Amino acid sequence: MADIEWKKDSPFIPSGTGPGGAMRGHGRASRQRKKKKHGSVVQSVSLSHQRRCVRLLRFLHQRGFTATPLRPAFFSDTGRGLQAVGNVKPGQLLISLPQSCLLTTSTVMDSYLGQYIKSIPRPSPMLALCVFLVCERHRGEDSVWFPYVDALPAAYTCPAYFSDGVMALLPAGVRRRALEQREVVREIHSSNQDFFQTLQPLLSQPVEDVLTYEALRWAWCSVNTRSVFMPQPPNEFLHGQDVYALAPFLDFLNHRPDVQVKAGFNPATKCYEIRSVGGTQRFQQAFINYGSHDNQRLLLEYGFVAPGNPHSVVYVDTANLCEVLRGDRSLEQKMKFLRENDFHNNLTVSSEGPSWRLMMTLRLMSLPQTQYHQWRAVLRGQEIGEETERWSLRMAVMLCERLLLDTLRALHQISRLLQQGEEPKEHLQVVESLRLEEKCILGSCLESLRQSLGEASVSPSQPIGRMRDDV
Repeated sequence: MADIEWKKDSPFIPSGTGPGGAMRGHGRASRQRKKKKHGSVVQSVSLSHQRRCVRLLRFLHQRGFTATPLRPAFFSDTGRGLQAVGNVKPGQLLISLPQSCLLTTSTVMDSYLGQYIKSIPRPSPMLALCVFLVCERHRGEDSVWFPYVDALPAAYTCPAYFSDGVMALLPAGVRRRALEQREVVREIHSSNQDFFQTLQPLLSQPVEDVLTYEALRWAWCSVNTRSVFMPQPPNEFLHGQDVYALAPFLDFLNHRPDVQVKAGFNPATKCYEIRSVGGTQRFQQAFINYGSHDNQRLLLEYGFVAPGNPHSVVYVDTANLCEVLRGDRSLEQKMKFLRENDFHNNLTVSSEGPSWRLMMTLRLMSLPQTQYHQWRAVLRGQEIGEETERWSLRMAVMLCERLLLDTLRALHQISRLLQQGEEPKEHLQVVESLRLEEKCILGSCLESLRQSLGEASVSPSQPIGRMRDDV
């Protein structure tokens, strides 16, 4: 496969910065702050002799992990990652991580925790892994998995960590999903209190001081951001999709949107393998690709933004549509029609212009209620005439201007909060990175639209500014 499948309920793996991310003090947001300036040279420092790295590699070697052409290093543009010791050829194996090095639900069920999990009604694989991580962190150096757990970040820049004030700075669609994400973690914590109490014999402190909401949030983000997608054998004691595998050392690798690798579990070697497609030059950072994800998705799922991400778009919320078109007496009926035909979601603009889907929606909105019989034909791409097309383009301009205004307001607020120092700097800066990318996209889109409106005629059958077909 072209991209690594990194994690759970959606089959993809992270990549341009990514789970590679950080031992304590070097989170993904901090890596994004260190964007490479034009013409500057990326500096790197080997981390091979760092105590945590030495201990982690010793732990993995004891479990069968052998030589790799990569070593841990700190890079001035991305933070912690993996550096090629020599030239990596196209097709060369980057990492081959034995099954015994992967932390899965099988690891959990075979551990001291297994009997406790079997005593409750079929919990989710995510809960099993989260509780195991929290317990292992609590056990400290007595934990078999301590070398790995100790190398995990102490905190994350995922929205689950954001305060309400930082949440409010996100675009509307991301904010809704981020709030849902935070609620998922709260639900895991609140709904499993009885189960947590049964674990008291395993703990040296009161269970309420160990299995806290903050501890569960840390564990959930660790699994959510760092696990590779690897289906597990059915387990009668667990319920739900079980496709998580935490992969020590492999998760040092950072994401870059333009990199291709082949990755997956090899049943012949019983190893999770990553093979380079394009190769890597000596002393350069080796990257992987989590998938063709826009920056909103990367921020929501992994807590970072990839600068210059070619997949990035700005989403148009239905509330934005309604605001721009509030004078239309048939607006409510048109919105109902869009929902019934599943045309109210995934409306976007890119730096090249509005998406085909968004323009079809605006063309529908341009028609009066008396032409209801033509609505479905419009959504199928029927031409509508030059004047109506120009109206649709003007509405697209208004949408982009409103979105840009919202982005500029958010950036102003972020600047103010950074000066005040009342919110975590890393949280503000990762949101700022997202908003700055959106500012560039909207500016380019507006330029494209205005050029189109300045032409003598506009062909309704042609996409504006090379619109992306994202239907």
